[in-house]
Amino acid sequence: MATDAVTVEASGREVRITSPDKLFFKTRGETKLDLVRYYQAVEGPILATMGGRPTMMQRFPDGAHGKSFFQKRVPAGAPEWLQTTEVSTPNGTTSNALVVADLAHLLWAVNQGCLGFHPWPYRAARPEVTDELRIDLDPSPGVTFDQVREAAHETKALLDAEGITSYVKTTGNRGLHVYVRVAGEHDSYAVRAAAVAVARELERRRPDLITAQWWKEERGERVFIDFNQNAPHKTVFGAWCVRPRVGGQVSCPVPWDEVATVDPETVTLAVVPDKVAAEGDPWAGMDDAPQSIEPLLAWYRRDLDDGLMDAPWPPVYPKQPNEPPRVAPSRARQPDPAGAEAADGEG
Repeated sequence: MATDAVTVEASGREVRITSPDKLFFKTRGETKLDLVRYYQAVEGPILATMGGRPTMMQRFPDGAHGKSFFQKRVPAGAPEWLQTTEVSTPNGTTSNALVVADLAHLLWAVNQGCLGFHPWPYRAARPEVTDELRIDLDPSPGVTFDQVREAAHETKALLDAEGITSYVKTTGNRGLHVYVRVAGEHDSYAVRAAAVAVARELERRRPDLITAQWWKEERGERVFIDFNQNAPHKTVFGAWCVRPRVGGQVSCPVPWDEVATVDPETVTLAVVPDKVAAEGDPWAGMDDAPQSIEPLLAWYRRDLDDGLMDAPWPPVYPKQPNEPPRVAPSRARQPDPAGAEAADGEG
């Protein structure tokens, strides 16, 4: 007989888990309660990276195989102890987002059917300071995971040469994310500028493998460095979080020397707790050594001085200073026969 509810203890609180036997991941049959047990097992590592951050929830009420929706606002009826903070969209719309203050907050969200945690790159206590540079290695169609691995090593080498320590994780799908804990008082605009500089520098060094081109038609079969994942108000899938896939794959931090052999498909909630128990947290110490991104910002300023404009922004953002036209090259209007060039539209 199915169990109606169980109570688990977390962070000194009792969190009620309803329908604990509900199937969440079809491949091996893990339930909602199995997901709760997973997060209990990785409590230390996940709170080290997500603790105190506003987090957007992606809810799957019927499990990873069902329909989903994103939820920035904490729903009515949430417990009084739940911490929230105000976040805003590019157009200025505000909402009260969950703050992952401790494990109880995380488990409360799991009970809401949350199978996707997307944290902001700042702590709720200091929203004006972005402390994570997130380099998203996004495989274009036709790109293999071996190419993504190679792009990750190129990224590490580039940052190492500037004295910048970086960390890597699987995305739980086809890509890899490289993280840098950012020192200083930079806002998200500066961190995005650093990401643009990294993308362009990597493309210069390995144009056969890596692209910084925003328009898909220009990327080819190369790994795209998605610099706009660092734009204000953007979030990425959280470290140690289980993705909403039927196999329960985890977006898992790994040591750099494991990038050559890791198979993201096999890194699941069934194996990660034992992996952490045996090997520890490869991101331990990240917060103890924030890194200067000034060398990357110097590259960005150099490119501007050399006549390059800023890289394009996503369409939901207001037009930015020094931004090129938001139109794909194939759609850009050509000069008319009289020589008068038509104005570019926004795509």
